[in-house]
Formats: sequence, C-alpha cells, structure tokens
Amino acid sequence: MGKDFELHDSAEVAATPEQIWAAISTGPGIDSWYLGRNEVEGGAGGVIRGAFAGYEPEHAITAWDPLERLVFGSEEADGRKIAYEFLIEGREGGSSVLRCVTSGFLPGDDWEEEFEAMTAGGALFFRTLVEYVTYFAGRTATPITAFGPPVADWDRLWRALGAELGLPGRAEEGDRVRVELGDRAVEGVVYSVSEQVVAVRTADALYCFLQGFRGPLVACHHVFTTEGGDERSWQEWLGRVTG
Repeated sequence: MGKDFELHDSAEVAATPEQIWAAISTGPGIDSWYLGRNEVEGGAGGVIRGAFAGYEPEHAITAWDPLERLVFGSEEADGRKIAYEFLIEGREGGSSVLRCVTSGFLPGDDWEEEFEAMTAGGALFFRTLVEYVTYFAGRTATPITAFGPPVADWDRLWRALGAELGLPGRAEEGDRVRVELGDRAVEGVVYSVSEQVVAVRTADALYCFLQGFRGPLVACHHVFTTEGGDERSWQEWLGRVTG
C-alpha cells in the first residue's frame, strides 16, 4: 500500500533571513544542524549531496529564491519520494519566521515504523536548525555521526543516558545537564526530547542522541570546537552507556 505524507514545522527565530539562508543553502551551514557531510551546487537545477554512514543521498533543487524559499527532493526506484520546502519570512527587529514542509511517499505495507522514525528525526533536525541559527549563526560545526551497539530495552537506555548526563531519570526538556567526554566536562541544557530523541545544547556544541531505525543509539552531533571529541571517542561513549 504505502503512505503519502506531509509534515509541517514552523518557528519564529532570533535570526535574519540571511543567517537562515546560509544555514539551509550551503554545505557548511547544513553540516551545522543536519546529518553528516553536505555539499551544495546552488540554484534551480542544482543539487544537495549528503554523506553519512555509507549513505550518499542526492536531492535535486527545484526552487531557489534566496532569503525566501528553497525546495529540494529525490525519488528512488522503489517509488520512495521525499521533498523539503523551506520558507523564510523576515520580521522587524532582525527576527524571522521559518517554516518547513516535508512531503513524500513511503512504499510497502511496513511503512509505519519507518514513518515514525522519520517523523522523530525530522522534528529533531528542524529543532536543531532553530537552535543553530539562534545560538550559533555564522559559526560552522564539525558533524559527528557515531553508532552504539544494538539496543534491546530503550526505556532502560534512555534512563542510562539520563544518568550519564547527571540526571536522576530520563532527560526532560529544560533539564540542566553535564556532558563528560574523556577528561573534559561541559554543562548544557536539554532542548529537545521525544520517545526517540534527546538533544543537548552547550556553549560549543549541539549533542543529539537518536533512536536509530531498527538499530542502535545514534549520536548525530554538531561541534563548534576542537575539544568536542571525534567519531571514535563518541562510539566508545555510546558503547559505555548502552552496555
């Protein structure tokens, strides 16, 4: 059967249209809030290429209106389709309204689990984009993608992650936490939580923990300093929490 879908996200942010456009229409900008490494050949007819965990998606750009509208998407041989439309509306005082419409089609009779994971991931990355343009606009992050071992009990895993962050239980939005990596520890705040997500903002990073589709706990971080660890150190960190 499959499923057609359309998801809507919006936020008013303390960022200019120029700052938002740089975040969604350049490789370094996308690296700073989305998965993996990205590069952009701008303009209508151009392409946005990604690379993470051996997956290299390509999205054709179908609308390119600087500071106002960007649309891109792709279609696969099995009928799977996805398109992203970003709309920017400048406001007085240097703020903007940012909207994103994600639409497409998931083939097959087993689309529900994939749709659930895609919805959680999409909400996380939109919220991370909002955090980026609000707190880190003009800076470029190093993206870190790391995978822990398979998780059998997600409730236990999220409680263990909370303990690792210095909390008595599972993290909640607004919690003050402490992220430790090696001999370095930084304080931060939880900015996004769902059944499949915990995300933390510190002074120099956006740390995102995501339930992988049919798999492990995934770290998809965006680090604005050279002291935020690398993929190997985060893989070890995830292994300790999962174990």
